[in-house]
Amino acid sequence: MPRNLDLTALRSFVSVAESGGVTKAAGMLNLTQSAVSMQLKRLEENLGLALLDRTGRGVALTPTGDQLLSYARRMLALNDEVYARMTDHAFEGQIALGVPHDIVYPAIPQVLARFTQEFPRVRVDLISSFTVQLKEYLADGSCDLILTTEDAAGPGGEALVELPLIWLGAVGGQAWRKRPLPLAFEQSCLFRDSVQRALDAAGIEWTMRVQAESARTIEPIVAADMGVHAVLEGTEPAHLERIAHGGELPKLTTKKIVLYGHNGAHDPVRDALAGLVRQAYAQL
Repeated sequence: MPRNLDLTALRSFVSVAESGGVTKAAGMLNLTQSAVSMQLKRLEENLGLALLDRTGRGVALTPTGDQLLSYARRMLALNDEVYARMTDHAFEGQIALGVPHDIVYPAIPQVLARFTQEFPRVRVDLISSFTVQLKEYLADGSCDLILTTEDAAGPGGEALVELPLIWLGAVGGQAWRKRPLPLAFEQSCLFRDSVQRALDAAGIEWTMRVQAESARTIEPIVAADMGVHAVLEGTEPAHLERIAHGGELPKLTTKKIVLYGHNGAHDPVRDALAGLVRQAYAQL
């Protein structure tokens, strides 16, 4: 049957070890000396071990007590962290993060998971849309932070990373060999113009096989080998693959992932979320 250590007794033990005596520890803990002594005795009885060497004038730890001290500090630190997180009402409410459809994965789930651990009482609203729309949301206050994909950061923006566009197609697909080249893009996708310009410069005819409002519509079309698409390197969906075209398709330009909304008045919740976003995209 599992046995549990008394955290109150452990706190008294650590205080005695760090202060060098029961009297000082009692003052630190706002307890009587007899209460601290009783807790230490109960802890030793529970473990069946001598933790303190009482043969000298002061209080010294036995080798076993010295070993317990490291564990006790860690247990108390974790206890205090959990208690603070669960009972702290300073950080409550909600925050809205806007992210383009095509860069939500793989970074944003990691960001949300870590943020929720650090701010369990703050609700995160994830808004997925196009760069132009997200900038409007930031301007009207619908979003607190947004990410965009652009050629360069605009006023107030922070470029987090610059990534190349890559050709994307069905697993083992052959659509990329067709001429005119069938393209599949959202109507508002900022990548589309770059792709079309690159094809025009290479003298490759193309046709817009599919225009849609959502990446959810584009991905099954590409997966069915009905067209090709382009995404930022490192953000491609697992069910599609990079096209190994061997130079038969033109090299595409790069785009920057830009963070907006973090330059206003200091806000610890928003600043923490911005920091997690920076870390996640720096790893792409």
